[in-house]
Amino acid sequence: MELYSKFLYIYDFIAPVLDVGILCFLLYKIYDFMQKTNSFQILKSAIIIGSAFVIAVIFKLNTIIWLMRIAAPGLVIAFAVIFQPEIRKLFLRIGQNQWLSFGTRSKDTYIDSVLTAADMLSNQRRGMLAVFLRHTRLENIIQTGTKLNADLSSGLLVTVFGHDTPLHDGACFIQGGKLIAAGCFLPLSEDYNIKKTFGTRHRAALGLSEVSDAVVLVVSEETGALSLAYDSKLNYDLSVEEVRKILESLLEITSESKNTEEVTDETKAVN
Repeated sequence: MELYSKFLYIYDFIAPVLDVGILCFLLYKIYDFMQKTNSFQILKSAIIIGSAFVIAVIFKLNTIIWLMRIAAPGLVIAFAVIFQPEIRKLFLRIGQNQWLSFGTRSKDTYIDSVLTAADMLSNQRRGMLAVFLRHTRLENIIQTGTKLNADLSSGLLVTVFGHDTPLHDGACFIQGGKLIAAGCFLPLSEDYNIKKTFGTRHRAALGLSEVSDAVVLVVSEETGALSLAYDSKLNYDLSVEEVRKILESLLEITSESKNTEEVTDETKAVN
């Protein structure tokens, strides 16, 4: 009985802390998702409507309360229609996010080949658009280009983007040290606040980052600047080292996968 009483005492102490901790975690994740998907428009609109209803209740504005109660079902449907792109992006991020990812991580190194090519193309003022696939399947966009499934190398990327070939104007897709496809057409961004000076490559890179978790590297043909688009944001004019650090942070693979790649490379070298 005494043991049970101690358990209840400890439970009464831990339960509120656990309750507040979980609530804070969920609120933070919701805030993080909304920030990454530009969904604050939904929150602002909800706050405005909610504030109007609270004011009407405080001052007993019965006519407004009656109208808002009648319009409530229609407002819900209107929100779903008007903010459909933002809501879709929000749930897409929730499905993609790996909250409970445990285990040792190892950085992927094939990005060195991409950065070498990007630096060379930047000096030559040749444009480049490289998409690093993560979790979202983009088969419908890959189908718009030419499938290669070739081993990734800086020479291959310079060949694709360094000359006026049919594959030069589109984007290439990279995954697991493979050049999956090239000459692919990406969806343009729907963000009207993007700088007018940005060309089609930057708009396409931002557009893909708005509908997927892919990371897109852009080399500007006009200025040679390197940029990265991910999480619905465009980071412009980065140095090679800044790009490397961001890519190493975002394009993580498990140690098991890394070891498998190293064993495969060693086997190829022996053969």
